[in-house]
Amino acid sequence: MKGIFNIFKKGLQKTKTSILRSFESLFSGTQKWDENTYKKLEESLIRADLGVNVTMNLTKDIKERYERGEIQTADDIIEIGSSTITKILETDNRPIHENPNGPTVILMVGVNGSGKTTTTGKLAWKLKQEGKSVMLAACDTFRAAAIEQLKLWGERVDCPVVAGKHGGDAAAIAFDATKSALAKNVDYLIIDTAGRQHTRADLMEELPKILRTIRKNIPEAPHEVILVVDGSTGTNAMVQARQFGEACGVTGLAVTKLDGTGKGGVVVAIKDEKNFPIHYIGLGEQPEDLQPFDARMFADAIFSRDTD
Repeated sequence: MKGIFNIFKKGLQKTKTSILRSFESLFSGTQKWDENTYKKLEESLIRADLGVNVTMNLTKDIKERYERGEIQTADDIIEIGSSTITKILETDNRPIHENPNGPTVILMVGVNGSGKTTTTGKLAWKLKQEGKSVMLAACDTFRAAAIEQLKLWGERVDCPVVAGKHGGDAAAIAFDATKSALAKNVDYLIIDTAGRQHTRADLMEELPKILRTIRKNIPEAPHEVILVVDGSTGTNAMVQARQFGEACGVTGLAVTKLDGTGKGGVVVAIKDEKNFPIHYIGLGEQPEDLQPFDARMFADAIFSRDTD
């Protein structure tokens, strides 16, 4: 467990530095807090992409406690911040659904550049480490590199990949993949789809077609629709969560690239607004750096003072 926590701490170091500095600055050269003090705190929390709602509520809580004499040091603020964020992140969180009657089908969605295909490969690696059998489907036929990238992951983690040609019918590939997954009795089928923006009507229309097609073989599929967002994009990740939530029935979230950003607070903002279960977070480039989300560990990593 300590090893996993160290991955969280390392991956969230920049976010931690951003947030802790904002808290600690309240005790630098300020004898008594005033409205300007709280305004500075709000600005710092917004910069960490905690979101307006979380920022306003947290600042209000800190202000009320300070006026009641409950806050004496920066450590008191840090404890409040950690407790508040843990409570938000723990709300309605759950592991991914498993299908007890056959393959668990996971549909991966998100925009190009979010790390969606890489996350698909890392998830396959993680499930293989747990002793599960996994099949991948390369349904991002819009981008030739995505097909080759997923094939490389298949070789790397030793799992079969159902793929077609660049520009091919993604729904037909998904159909073949579900049929093959049933025949081979695999535990998980993970379907990588084309990166899409709401402005690409053709790609957005492809998702319902894929859904209809896979349900011909597995009526209750997909068991999860995981949206992959790039945490380093901050508020853009929030926008994507809204758009995809409306467009394709997102059931859970994977947040990538948190190790390179001070904007990891966006995880809290998305959870607060959309309440999607957060299944995985990406805290580095190695397969093991894709970690199952742990609300307490996330909050502790951000608010821990030690730098070991």
